[in-house]
Amino acid sequence: MASWQKTQGRQHLPWQGTRDPYRIWLSEIMLQQTQVSTVIAYYQRFLARFPDIRSLAQASQDEVMPYWAGLGYYARARNLHRCAQAVCTDWGGQFPDNSRDIITLPGIGRSTAAAIAAFAHQERSPIMDGNVKRVFTRYFGIEGVTSERATEQLLWHTADEVLSAAPQDLDMTAYTQGLMDLGSQCCTRSRPACERCPLQQSCYARLHDRQNELPTPKKKKPSPERYCSMLVVNMAGHILLEQQPSPGIWGGLWSLPRFDSGDDLLSACHKWGTPDMPAQKMAGLSHVFTHFRLHIEPWYLSSDTPRIAEPLPNQRWVALDELHKAALPAPVRKILEGLFPARFAQADSD
Repeated sequence: MASWQKTQGRQHLPWQGTRDPYRIWLSEIMLQQTQVSTVIAYYQRFLARFPDIRSLAQASQDEVMPYWAGLGYYARARNLHRCAQAVCTDWGGQFPDNSRDIITLPGIGRSTAAAIAAFAHQERSPIMDGNVKRVFTRYFGIEGVTSERATEQLLWHTADEVLSAAPQDLDMTAYTQGLMDLGSQCCTRSRPACERCPLQQSCYARLHDRQNELPTPKKKKPSPERYCSMLVVNMAGHILLEQQPSPGIWGGLWSLPRFDSGDDLLSACHKWGTPDMPAQKMAGLSHVFTHFRLHIEPWYLSSDTPRIAEPLPNQRWVALDELHKAALPAPVRKILEGLFPARFAQADSD
Protein backbone atom coordinates (compact mmCIF):
# COMPACT_ATOMS: atom_id res chain seq x y z
CA MET A 1 0.00 0.00 0.00
CA ALA A 2 2.80 2.41 0.90
CA SER A 3 4.69 1.75 -2.32
CA TRP A 4 1.51 2.13 -4.39
CA GLN A 5 0.79 5.47 -2.75
CA LYS A 6 4.23 6.80 -3.59
CA THR A 7 3.74 6.13 -7.31
CA GLN A 8 -0.04 6.27 -7.84
CA GLY A 9 -1.48 8.21 -4.92
CA ARG A 10 -2.06 11.92 -4.46
CA GLN A 11 1.16 13.83 -3.89
CA HIS A 12 0.39 17.52 -4.21
CA LEU A 13 -2.44 18.32 -1.82
CA PRO A 14 -1.65 21.49 0.17
CA TRP A 15 -1.54 19.65 3.51
CA GLN A 16 0.88 16.97 2.32
CA GLY A 17 4.62 17.08 2.86
CA THR A 18 4.39 18.60 6.34
CA ARG A 19 4.99 17.25 9.84
CA ASP A 20 3.19 20.21 11.40
CA PRO A 21 0.38 18.65 13.47
CA TYR A 22 -1.61 21.91 13.34
CA ARG A 23 -1.88 21.81 9.55
CA ILE A 24 -2.48 18.05 9.53
CA TRP A 25 -5.21 18.36 12.18
CA LEU A 26 -6.90 21.22 10.33
CA SER A 27 -7.01 19.24 7.08
CA GLU A 28 -8.32 16.11 8.81
CA ILE A 29 -11.18 18.02 10.46
CA MET A 30 -12.11 19.83 7.25
CA LEU A 31 -12.06 16.58 5.26
CA GLN A 32 -14.65 14.95 7.51
CA GLN A 33 -17.88 14.70 5.49
CA THR A 34 -16.42 17.02 2.82
CA GLN A 35 -14.77 16.38 -0.55
CA VAL A 36 -11.12 17.22 -1.13
CA SER A 37 -11.96 19.55 -4.04
CA THR A 38 -14.15 21.65 -1.73
CA VAL A 39 -11.72 21.68 1.19
CA ILE A 40 -8.63 22.98 -0.62
CA ALA A 41 -9.76 26.61 -0.97
CA TYR A 42 -11.16 26.69 2.59
CA TYR A 43 -7.94 25.19 3.97
CA GLN A 44 -5.75 27.78 2.26
CA ARG A 45 -7.98 30.69 3.25
CA PHE A 46 -8.17 29.47 6.86
CA LEU A 47 -4.39 29.15 7.15
CA ALA A 48 -3.87 32.62 5.68
CA ARG A 49 -5.96 34.03 8.54
CA PHE A 50 -4.89 31.58 11.30
CA PRO A 51 -1.34 30.44 10.40
CA ASP A 52 -0.72 28.65 13.69
CA ILE A 53 -2.60 27.22 16.62
CA ARG A 54 -2.03 30.22 18.88
CA SER A 55 -3.59 32.65 16.40
CA LEU A 56 -6.64 30.37 16.22
CA ALA A 57 -6.88 29.98 20.00
CA GLN A 58 -6.65 33.74 20.56
CA ALA A 59 -9.41 34.52 18.05
CA SER A 60 -13.06 34.71 19.02
CA GLN A 61 -15.61 32.27 17.66
CA ASP A 62 -17.14 35.13 15.66
CA GLU A 63 -13.77 35.64 13.96
CA VAL A 64 -13.45 31.93 13.16
CA MET A 65 -16.91 31.12 11.79
CA PRO A 66 -16.72 33.21 8.57
CA TYR A 67 -13.78 31.06 7.48
CA TRP A 68 -15.87 27.92 7.91
CA ALA A 69 -19.20 29.20 6.54
CA GLY A 70 -20.26 27.00 3.62
CA LEU A 71 -18.37 23.87 4.73
CA GLY A 72 -21.31 22.61 6.79
CA TYR A 73 -21.29 20.47 9.93
CA TYR A 74 -20.53 23.57 11.97
CA ALA A 75 -19.91 21.72 15.22
CA ARG A 76 -16.53 20.90 13.63
CA ALA A 77 -15.60 24.58 13.59
CA ARG A 78 -16.71 25.13 17.17
CA ASN A 79 -14.75 22.08 18.32
CA LEU A 80 -11.77 23.22 16.25
CA HIS A 81 -11.73 26.49 18.17
CA ARG A 82 -12.14 24.73 21.53
CA CYS A 83 -9.38 22.28 20.65
CA ALA A 84 -6.95 25.08 19.76
CA GLN A 85 -7.65 26.71 23.11
CA ALA A 86 -7.15 23.39 24.93
CA VAL A 87 -3.81 22.78 23.21
CA CYS A 88 -2.59 26.24 24.20
CA THR A 89 -3.93 26.01 27.76
CA ASP A 90 -3.12 22.41 28.61
CA TRP A 91 -0.25 21.53 26.27
CA GLY A 92 1.75 24.74 26.05
CA GLY A 93 0.69 25.38 22.47
CA GLN A 94 2.17 22.08 21.23
CA PHE A 95 0.03 19.20 19.98
CA PRO A 96 0.55 15.95 21.90
CA ASP A 97 2.88 13.59 20.02
CA ASN A 98 0.78 10.42 20.36
CA SER A 99 -2.75 9.36 19.49
CA ARG A 100 -3.54 8.36 23.08
CA ASP A 101 -3.27 11.98 24.21
CA ILE A 102 -4.52 13.56 20.98
CA ILE A 103 -7.85 11.74 21.29
CA THR A 104 -8.52 13.53 24.60
CA LEU A 105 -8.81 16.88 22.77
CA PRO A 106 -12.22 18.30 21.77
CA GLY A 107 -13.65 17.11 18.47
CA ILE A 108 -11.00 14.45 17.79
CA GLY A 109 -11.97 10.80 17.48
CA ARG A 110 -9.85 7.67 17.28
CA SER A 111 -9.28 7.70 13.52
CA THR A 112 -8.42 11.40 13.36
CA ALA A 113 -6.05 11.08 16.32
CA ALA A 114 -4.28 8.16 14.63
CA ALA A 115 -4.01 10.05 11.32
CA ILE A 116 -2.46 13.09 13.01
CA ALA A 117 0.02 10.89 14.91
CA ALA A 118 0.88 8.90 11.78
CA PHE A 119 1.46 11.92 9.55
CA ALA A 120 3.24 14.04 12.15
CA HIS A 121 5.17 11.39 14.10
CA GLN A 122 5.03 8.14 12.08
CA GLU A 123 3.05 6.51 14.89
CA ARG A 124 2.03 2.96 14.01
CA SER A 125 -1.72 3.27 14.59
CA PRO A 126 -4.52 2.33 12.17
CA ILE A 127 -7.14 4.73 10.85
CA MET A 128 -10.74 3.93 9.96
CA ASP A 129 -12.50 6.75 8.12
CA GLY A 130 -15.26 6.28 5.53
CA ASN A 131 -12.88 5.54 2.67
CA VAL A 132 -10.95 2.98 4.68
CA LYS A 133 -14.11 1.26 5.90
CA ARG A 134 -15.14 0.78 2.28
CA VAL A 135 -11.75 -0.68 1.35
CA PHE A 136 -11.69 -3.07 4.31
CA THR A 137 -15.27 -4.32 3.97
CA ARG A 138 -14.72 -5.11 0.29
CA TYR A 139 -11.23 -6.55 0.56
CA PHE A 140 -11.93 -8.75 3.60
CA GLY A 141 -15.61 -9.42 2.85
CA ILE A 142 -16.82 -7.91 6.11
CA GLU A 143 -20.63 -7.85 6.35
CA GLY A 144 -22.75 -5.49 8.42
CA VAL A 145 -23.54 -1.78 8.51
CA THR A 146 -20.24 -0.04 9.25
CA SER A 147 -21.79 2.41 11.73
CA GLU A 148 -23.01 -0.42 13.96
CA ARG A 149 -20.81 -1.19 16.96
CA ALA A 150 -20.10 -4.87 16.19
CA THR A 151 -19.07 -4.17 12.60
CA GLU A 152 -16.95 -1.19 13.61
CA GLN A 153 -15.15 -3.23 16.25
CA LEU A 154 -14.40 -5.95 13.69
CA LEU A 155 -13.03 -3.35 11.27
CA TRP A 156 -10.73 -1.88 13.92
CA HIS A 157 -9.57 -5.36 14.95
CA THR A 158 -8.81 -6.19 11.32
CA ALA A 159 -6.90 -2.92 10.86
CA ASP A 160 -4.81 -3.68 13.96
CA GLU A 161 -3.98 -7.15 12.62
CA VAL A 162 -2.94 -5.76 9.24
CA LEU A 163 -0.52 -3.35 10.88
CA SER A 164 0.84 -6.04 13.20
CA ALA A 165 1.72 -8.16 10.17
CA ALA A 166 3.29 -5.28 8.23
CA PRO A 167 7.09 -4.75 8.07
CA GLN A 168 8.56 -2.84 11.00
CA ASP A 169 10.04 -0.22 8.68
CA LEU A 170 6.63 0.58 7.15
CA ASP A 171 6.30 4.22 6.07
CA MET A 172 3.20 5.17 8.07
CA THR A 173 2.67 8.43 6.18
CA ALA A 174 2.53 6.63 2.83
CA TYR A 175 0.52 3.71 4.25
CA THR A 176 -2.09 5.93 5.89
CA GLN A 177 -2.37 8.26 2.91
CA GLY A 178 -2.45 5.22 0.62
CA LEU A 179 -5.55 3.81 2.30
CA MET A 180 -7.28 7.17 1.93
CA ASP A 181 -6.22 7.46 -1.71
CA LEU A 182 -7.29 3.92 -2.52
CA GLY A 183 -10.77 4.62 -1.20
CA SER A 184 -11.12 7.92 -3.04
CA GLN A 185 -9.45 6.98 -6.34
CA CYS A 186 -10.15 3.28 -6.89
CA CYS A 187 -12.49 1.78 -4.30
CA THR A 188 -15.18 4.41 -4.78
CA ARG A 189 -18.80 4.11 -3.65
CA SER A 190 -20.11 3.48 -7.14
CA ARG A 191 -18.32 2.08 -10.18
CA PRO A 192 -15.06 1.19 -8.36
CA ALA A 193 -12.02 1.07 -10.64
CA CYS A 194 -10.97 -2.48 -9.70
CA GLU A 195 -8.72 -2.75 -12.74
CA ARG A 196 -6.46 -0.04 -11.24
CA CYS A 197 -6.49 -1.34 -7.68
CA PRO A 198 -3.25 -2.87 -6.34
CA LEU A 199 -5.33 -5.27 -4.20
CA GLN A 200 -7.52 -6.63 -7.00
CA GLN A 201 -6.00 -10.11 -7.10
CA SER A 202 -7.05 -10.97 -3.54
CA CYS A 203 -10.06 -8.69 -2.97
CA TYR A 204 -13.10 -10.61 -1.71
CA ALA A 205 -15.62 -8.27 -3.31
CA ARG A 206 -13.98 -8.42 -6.72
CA LEU A 207 -13.52 -12.19 -6.65
CA HIS A 208 -17.19 -12.68 -5.71
CA ASP A 209 -18.58 -9.80 -7.77
CA ARG A 210 -19.95 -8.04 -4.68
CA GLN A 211 -18.56 -4.54 -5.11
CA ASN A 212 -22.11 -3.12 -5.18
CA GLU A 213 -23.16 -5.04 -2.06
CA LEU A 214 -20.31 -4.04 0.22
CA PRO A 215 -20.21 -2.09 2.44
CA THR A 216 -23.60 -3.34 3.61
CA PRO A 217 -26.02 -0.48 2.87
CA LYS A 218 -27.79 1.16 5.74
CA LYS A 219 -31.57 1.16 5.51
CA LYS A 220 -32.67 4.60 4.40
CA LYS A 221 -35.35 6.42 6.32
CA PRO A 222 -37.43 9.07 4.59
CA SER A 223 -36.08 12.55 5.32
CA PRO A 224 -38.51 14.73 7.28
CA GLU A 225 -39.65 17.89 5.51
CA ARG A 226 -39.49 21.16 7.44
CA TYR A 227 -40.74 24.59 6.43
CA CYS A 228 -39.91 28.14 7.48
CA SER A 229 -39.94 31.73 6.28
CA MET A 230 -36.96 34.09 6.28
CA LEU A 231 -37.11 37.85 6.14
CA VAL A 232 -34.59 40.01 4.31
CA VAL A 233 -34.83 43.46 5.88
CA ASN A 234 -32.90 46.02 3.82
CA MET A 235 -32.92 49.20 5.88
CA ALA A 236 -31.04 52.04 4.23
CA GLY A 237 -28.44 49.68 2.74
CA HIS A 238 -28.06 47.47 5.81
CA ILE A 239 -29.31 43.90 6.24
CA LEU A 240 -30.63 42.55 9.52
CA LEU A 241 -28.84 39.35 10.54
CA GLU A 242 -29.45 37.12 13.54
CA GLN A 243 -26.80 34.97 15.23
CA GLN A 244 -27.86 31.36 15.68
CA PRO A 245 -27.53 29.73 19.11
CA SER A 246 -24.95 27.07 19.93
CA PRO A 247 -25.23 24.17 19.89
CA GLY A 248 -27.32 23.93 16.78
CA ILE A 249 -27.04 23.17 13.07
CA TRP A 250 -25.98 26.73 12.29
CA GLY A 251 -24.68 27.55 15.76
CA GLY A 252 -22.52 30.67 15.72
CA LEU A 253 -23.47 31.64 12.16
CA TRP A 254 -25.42 34.73 11.13
CA SER A 255 -28.72 33.97 9.44
CA LEU A 256 -31.69 35.98 8.25
CA PRO A 257 -34.47 36.18 10.84
CA ARG A 258 -36.38 32.91 10.59
CA PHE A 259 -40.06 32.31 11.34
CA ASP A 260 -41.94 29.05 11.73
CA SER A 261 -45.38 30.66 11.75
CA GLY A 262 -47.14 33.18 9.56
CA ASP A 263 -48.15 35.28 12.58
CA ASP A 264 -44.53 35.73 13.69
CA LEU A 265 -43.52 36.71 10.15
CA LEU A 266 -46.36 39.22 9.93
CA SER A 267 -45.38 40.73 13.27
CA ALA A 268 -41.79 41.21 12.07
CA CYS A 269 -43.01 42.78 8.83
CA HIS A 270 -45.06 45.27 10.84
CA LYS A 271 -42.05 46.01 13.05
CA TRP A 272 -39.68 46.81 10.20
CA GLY A 273 -41.97 47.74 7.32
CA THR A 274 -44.46 50.49 6.56
CA PRO A 275 -48.00 50.29 5.13
CA ASP A 276 -46.84 51.68 1.79
CA MET A 277 -43.80 49.35 1.66
CA PRO A 278 -45.11 45.78 2.12
CA ALA A 279 -42.87 42.71 2.13
CA GLN A 280 -42.44 40.97 -1.21
CA LYS A 281 -42.43 37.19 -1.51
CA MET A 282 -39.38 35.74 -3.29
CA ALA A 283 -38.76 32.41 -5.00
CA GLY A 284 -38.44 29.63 -2.47
CA LEU A 285 -35.54 27.22 -2.11
CA SER A 286 -34.72 23.97 -0.35
CA HIS A 287 -31.62 22.90 1.55
CA VAL A 288 -30.79 19.30 2.42
CA PHE A 289 -29.29 18.52 5.81
CA THR A 290 -28.12 15.11 6.99
CA HIS A 291 -31.42 14.24 8.66
CA PHE A 292 -34.02 16.50 7.03
CA ARG A 293 -34.85 18.81 4.15
CA LEU A 294 -35.59 22.47 4.90
CA HIS A 295 -37.91 24.43 2.60
CA ILE A 296 -37.37 28.19 2.89
CA GLU A 297 -39.82 30.87 1.80
CA PRO A 298 -37.90 34.19 1.65
CA TRP A 299 -39.56 37.59 1.93
CA TYR A 300 -37.96 40.94 1.08
CA LEU A 301 -38.62 44.21 2.87
CA SER A 302 -36.81 47.40 1.85
CA SER A 303 -36.86 51.00 3.03
CA ASP A 304 -34.53 53.95 2.60
CA THR A 305 -35.62 55.33 5.97
CA PRO A 306 -34.25 53.71 9.14
CA ARG A 307 -36.94 52.66 11.63
CA ILE A 308 -36.84 53.49 15.33
CA ALA A 309 -37.31 49.85 16.40
CA GLU A 310 -34.19 48.35 17.96
CA PRO A 311 -32.81 44.96 16.94
CA LEU A 312 -32.75 42.14 19.48
CA PRO A 313 -29.52 41.37 21.41
CA ASN A 314 -28.66 38.54 19.00
CA GLN A 315 -29.30 40.70 15.92
CA ARG A 316 -27.17 43.25 14.10
CA TRP A 317 -27.26 45.41 11.00
CA VAL A 318 -24.65 44.55 8.36
CA ALA A 319 -23.82 46.93 5.53
CA LEU A 320 -24.30 45.53 2.04
CA ASP A 321 -20.59 45.92 1.32
CA GLU A 322 -19.77 43.84 4.40
CA LEU A 323 -22.22 40.97 3.80
CA HIS A 324 -19.62 38.78 2.10
CA LYS A 325 -17.53 38.81 5.28
CA ALA A 326 -20.34 37.49 7.49
CA ALA A 327 -20.49 33.82 8.50
CA LEU A 328 -23.59 32.97 6.48
CA PRO A 329 -25.18 29.52 6.13
CA ALA A 330 -25.14 28.31 2.52
CA PRO A 331 -28.87 28.85 1.77
CA VAL A 332 -28.83 32.31 3.36
CA ARG A 333 -25.83 33.29 1.27
CA LYS A 334 -27.69 32.01 -1.82
CA ILE A 335 -30.69 34.21 -1.01
CA LEU A 336 -28.54 37.29 -0.50
CA GLU A 337 -26.38 36.62 -3.54
CA GLY A 338 -29.56 36.47 -5.60
CA LEU A 339 -30.61 39.89 -4.31
CA PHE A 340 -27.21 41.58 -4.38
CA PRO A 341 -25.07 39.68 -6.91
CA ALA A 342 -22.74 42.60 -7.59
CA ARG A 343 -21.77 42.90 -3.90
CA PHE A 344 -20.69 39.27 -3.69
CA ALA A 345 -19.14 39.15 -7.16
CA GLN A 346 -16.92 42.11 -6.38
CA ALA A 347 -15.84 40.55 -3.06
CA ASP A 348 -15.03 37.21 -4.73
CA SER A 349 -12.87 38.94 -7.33
CA ASP A 350 -10.82 40.89 -4.77
